[in-house]
Amino acid sequence: MSYEIIVQALWIILPAYIANASAVLVGGGTAIDFGKKWKDGRRIFGDGKTWRGLISGAFVGMTAGFGFSIVAIYANDSDFAFLELSDFGRFPIMIPIIGSICFGALFGDITESFLKRRVGKDRGEDWIPFDQLDFIVGALILSFIVAIIIQLFTSYWFFDGFTVWHIFVLVIVTPFIHIFTNFIHKKIRAKNIK
Repeated sequence: MSYEIIVQALWIILPAYIANASAVLVGGGTAIDFGKKWKDGRRIFGDGKTWRGLISGAFVGMTAGFGFSIVAIYANDSDFAFLELSDFGRFPIMIPIIGSICFGALFGDITESFLKRRVGKDRGEDWIPFDQLDFIVGALILSFIVAIIIQLFTSYWFFDGFTVWHIFVLVIVTPFIHIFTNFIHKKIRAKNIK
């Protein structure tokens, strides 16, 4: 496996990383479950999953993704063409593709939160490896579905962008990135609380 595969995999999933992190940073407000409980007496999702986090996180991730698309177009016509960075199908295809990556990441996180409540885990409690991979799985599933729909009208983006090696890299690398960023986030929060 070459380093190009690693760069390509991380490049394609960057909007999901940004959407997932942004949802935490700009979230708050009304919970998606409106404080309701499931049949088991526990919250459906919890206070950590909010409408503002979902919408704002997806918006920030998509905005970054559109910028990445433009960068890739120029990079692929430069000395960096050997990296073969994804341009997410260019305009207008990039809109539903990047949207599906960002919303998929957040829906994956919300789904994991639902399952986490069902197995008795509390908000903030570690649930390895699900905490680290939920948004990647969500982004892959929703972007795959959207790519199939788009294929009916134009090119098939998903398998042009993701090979088995790209997915392998994401599944291996993402937990380490997630654990590291959570460690930094907790350190900063603890410092600000003092």
